[in-house]
Amino acid sequence: MTGEVPLVFVFAEFCLCYNTECFPCQGIQLWPPQLASLVLQNKKVIYGLLLRASAETLLEVARKPRHLGAEIGFFSVLHTWNQKLQLHPHVHCVIPAGGLSPDHLRWIRSRPRFFLPIHVLRRVFRGKFVAGLKLAFQRGQLHLAGNLASLTQPKIFASWLRPLFRKDWIIYSKPPFGGPDYVLNYLGRYTHRVAISNHRLLSFDDGQVTFRWRDSAHHNEHKLMTLALDEFLRRFLLHLLPKGFVRIRHFGFLASRRRAQLLPLCFAALDSASAQTEIATSTAQDINPNWVCPKCGGSMVIIERLTAAQIQLRSPPRVSMAAA
Repeated sequence: MTGEVPLVFVFAEFCLCYNTECFPCQGIQLWPPQLASLVLQNKKVIYGLLLRASAETLLEVARKPRHLGAEIGFFSVLHTWNQKLQLHPHVHCVIPAGGLSPDHLRWIRSRPRFFLPIHVLRRVFRGKFVAGLKLAFQRGQLHLAGNLASLTQPKIFASWLRPLFRKDWIIYSKPPFGGPDYVLNYLGRYTHRVAISNHRLLSFDDGQVTFRWRDSAHHNEHKLMTLALDEFLRRFLLHLLPKGFVRIRHFGFLASRRRAQLLPLCFAALDSASAQTEIATSTAQDINPNWVCPKCGGSMVIIERLTAAQIQLRSPPRVSMAAA
């Protein structure tokens, strides 16, 4: 956030998959098959719910004192595809590894190798998403036609929804490969991607499209896939978003309505935390492990350095022989 204050970021992914082998998606359709038709008929509702439920999950769990006890800020990017252009809705979140204390006076850092408990995030996210689906159904916001027409009956919809609670959904969290500069450069290329970039397209011959894809199940090995033109276009068009849909959203102290007030507080808290870290580091450097107190066994710390003249002036008075 500033050049002077080191800031660690976290990447998190919220996915509609509930197979534990999903991440990083493996190039296979592993998300609940009953959601496929629902998503395609209700893109605006489902994608909006996915962004909202994932954001509320992060904010709620981070506020808990036993987890982080801080107000975090982040932005989320919606992606709807995998490497084979199949439908695979998921949200990428980029989060500073810490946040403001409840009184907005301190910056609370997360532990170096731990941000928020994944098992808790999974349960909370699943509950919020399924509750959002129920509410959308009750408000008549879901379009249910074709093979979903029977779901217009409340009991049938409830029965259809029940299996979504039986398995853990996928949430993945990790630190980025580099520091803040790397994160910013990466995001500049990442946020506005479409389902497939030009460099992956290799040929179009005899009505067949050949493109390159990365098989994450086999050490990210690059492979080729050839599809008929109609199938290629069908897969590509799956990922067109509803008109006016915002796929990049900001939450917490980065939300549009709050950033003007809270970002200056973040800068001040980060500057204060950095100064405290420098003081602690310099103090630690003054501790010599070879200097051990003969009484208590603890390490002795340098409080003040005296010159030879000061030592002479501060030395205890000599006892005269006469007095002795």
